[in-house]
Amino acid sequence: MSLSLRAPSAAAIAAIKAIVFVLCLLPAVNLALGWQADELGANPIETITRASGEWTLRFLLITLAVTPLRRLTGLHWLLRLRRMLGLYAFAYATTHFAIYLWLDQFFDWRAIALDILERPFITVGFAAFVLLIPLAATSNSFAIRRLGGRQWQSLHRSVYAIAIIAVVHFWWLVKADVLEPAIYALILAALLGVRAWWRELERRRQLSVPPPAKHLQRPVIRIVPRQ
Repeated sequence: MSLSLRAPSAAAIAAIKAIVFVLCLLPAVNLALGWQADELGANPIETITRASGEWTLRFLLITLAVTPLRRLTGLHWLLRLRRMLGLYAFAYATTHFAIYLWLDQFFDWRAIALDILERPFITVGFAAFVLLIPLAATSNSFAIRRLGGRQWQSLHRSVYAIAIIAVVHFWWLVKADVLEPAIYALILAALLGVRAWWRELERRRQLSVPPPAKHLQRPVIRIVPRQ
């Protein structure tokens, strides 16, 4: 692997981010052009609803794949794409939900509330969208400083649960033909499994480190305040 790829310049990273930004936008552009040209089939609303939902799930998985890919390749600059990919996942989720509210339910809030309460796949899909909101809202440097690194990381680890809920939402939606959601489930299981394995290796490594020898241990000095 070339040195330039391992340590690209700031200009190269900016160019990569611009290319990734455009690539992430292409599915939405393709759907918009298909809608305009009336090429989305007999039920275009169902087509764009499902497509936007699937792209939400895909971007969640792509976002989760950044860290394993960075560790396996040593390309640490990949982490600089993760925030944008996560925000794209939220953007497609927002589009998915907005299409449901507007084109499917025509803002019939009573029907929407009944759907959320009575149809399990919509219930879990709505839950996943709600859980994504604080992650998107805190995907900035100000939020990291405000929350603190540890608390921010703890909040953003909820993306694992969100991805699981999103897969369940898709699985319950398709009901019989579960091949595609099963593939997503296997990919997610692999992404979560490799993280669990790395954490277990780290735990074992820490346990295997022997305590310092007695002659190297510093005495504990207790400071007692004056009475």
